[in-house]
Amino acid sequence: MYLEGKDWSRYTADFKSSAFRLELHSVYDMAGEREEFERFLSGERPPADLSYPWLDKVANGVRAGKSFQRVHVVRRPLSDYLRYEFEWGYAFNVKAGEDVRILDLTGKPDPGLPDHDFWLFDDATIVRMLYRFDGAQIGRELIENPNIVEYEHYKSAALKDSVPFTEYWQS
Repeated sequence: MYLEGKDWSRYTADFKSSAFRLELHSVYDMAGEREEFERFLSGERPPADLSYPWLDKVANGVRAGKSFQRVHVVRRPLSDYLRYEFEWGYAFNVKAGEDVRILDLTGKPDPGLPDHDFWLFDDATIVRMLYRFDGAQIGRELIENPNIVEYEHYKSAALKDSVPFTEYWQS
């Protein structure tokens, strides 16, 4: 089943205890980020009070006892988009309470990760994120009857050698 709008939003808001996100792409083409990305490319630093809805969702969830965790798999050299995402996104996500981690596989073998991004909610629900080759998101698919053991393996493999974002990225 494909998820859009409120159907999708409820997954990132209504989970009970944990949300895990695996990101594999070096570029994401998100329409809502294009203006900020251009500002980043021109050398602008993010405003100290940068705010966007995800930060509120994370902060409110953490206050309610929920955990938000993400691992982004990277290889050097980092794309302009990743540098933007680190400075204009992850630095603020961490301040809001999200556990953002980086798995740098530069010169290392793949530890057995899937070929797609996904969310794992409450260790029970999988939403596969669908992207075109250029990083444009084309959908989100709720996996019916997922193999949770397989996705738990992906999660463990991604976490095993990942490091906290603040340790990886010293801006």
